[in-house]
Amino acid sequence: MRAAVPTLGYADLGRLMDHQLGDEKHSMSATSTLDVIWVLYDRILRIDPNRTDDPERDRFVLSKGHGPMAYYAILAAKGFIPVDTLRTFGRYDSPLGHHPDRNLVPGVEISSGSLGHGLGMAVGMSLGLRIRRSPARVFCLVGDAELDEGSNHEAIAFAGRAGLDNLNVVAVDNQSSSYGWPGGLAARFALEGWSSTTVDGRNHAELERAFNREHAGRPHAVVAVVEPKA
Repeated sequence: MRAAVPTLGYADLGRLMDHQLGDEKHSMSATSTLDVIWVLYDRILRIDPNRTDDPERDRFVLSKGHGPMAYYAILAAKGFIPVDTLRTFGRYDSPLGHHPDRNLVPGVEISSGSLGHGLGMAVGMSLGLRIRRSPARVFCLVGDAELDEGSNHEAIAFAGRAGLDNLNVVAVDNQSSSYGWPGGLAARFALEGWSSTTVDGRNHAELERAFNREHAGRPHAVVAVVEPKA
């Protein structure tokens, strides 16, 4: 499956999202990630749609894999998949399922959607890349409610103590967590030795600055606060 059109811009994303018809499960969850994923793919990630197996590429891990419509739209805009494929979203014969499948969609690093397993995998990737002395970085997107899962607490604690400075987490906070965290979500990461900051999850300039923030010797967490789009 290869892209057959030039890459598109942010203004095209609404149209690309509209291509994905059918049963729109978790559409609010998907749209809350739109700006974060766009800034990563447009300004931050070192990745080439024509070399998705490059061993030195940056890795983007969508742990929040339920409701991946925004992710698919951006992959189409950036040339990883053909735009026309978006119209097949959710069909039994489509590569674009309600959870992304790494075996079917170019550029997808993990098959995700089960809450709580993506961050642990991102930690493992980061550790492996460090052992190889690779310049590649790992960016993992999690949801605020997903962080209620115990496996994520273990991953956050280990990454901080291991000083995985090639690991970046963006936590999209759309206030859907059941319990919340004393001092805010960024404090949860800071407690375990991470660099952490909180930004407006719709402000592209703030997101870019946060992703580029220096954090030598520590993993980095960006908390992106958003009001979900309808």
